[in-house]
Amino acid sequence: MSNESSGNPGCLGLILKLFGISPHESATGSWPYRLRDDFLSPAEISFYHVLKSATGDAITVCPKVNLSDIFFVSGPGQNQGAKNRISRKHVDFLLCDSQTMRPRVGVELDDSSHAREDRQTRDALVQQVFDAAGLALLRFPAQRAYDLSEIVSRLSQSLSEEPAPPAPTAPPTPQDATSSPICPKCGIPLVIRSGSRGKFYGCSNYPKCRETVPIP
Repeated sequence: MSNESSGNPGCLGLILKLFGISPHESATGSWPYRLRDDFLSPAEISFYHVLKSATGDAITVCPKVNLSDIFFVSGPGQNQGAKNRISRKHVDFLLCDSQTMRPRVGVELDDSSHAREDRQTRDALVQQVFDAAGLALLRFPAQRAYDLSEIVSRLSQSLSEEPAPPAPTAPPTPQDATSSPICPKCGIPLVIRSGSRGKFYGCSNYPKCRETVPIP
């Protein structure tokens, strides 16, 4: 006789109950999830196609990307508040290099809701996050029709520029002959790592940060 038929929920049943799930609801068809019909609004769909036309195959346009998928907090184990500030925010579009998928430019589509005070506070925070990380963020007003040449011009300028260095969060710690070098991105001491070509200095935030320095 099975555990279920005998009234004993078993280990799986106990685990499901911890998450508020009845064992009888664990079948796929019983879960309460449905596909959203509004992943992108009509305005966002329209502007998505404009961005595709403006960038071509060299750039991949990713819609609705969470900020925590783009940025990380440089101090390991620190600044939980900084993580929380971006955990539930997204950028409307992220333009990435199609070969490497490295983020190149963020794009926000501003409709009338961005005139609200709460949205302006949110927009200011998002801008500060992009500025701190050295990634460009462009804003375009939502319109019925767009001037493609103007959009191409603004995007081309940002895509042709090298990413700005990240804003320093603290002055670098003075180094002596025995101290580790400082990560230029994160502002924290690098650690010794080993690879196929021997030892080197690498960031403790790896793989989020891949900065390296040779060991003399």
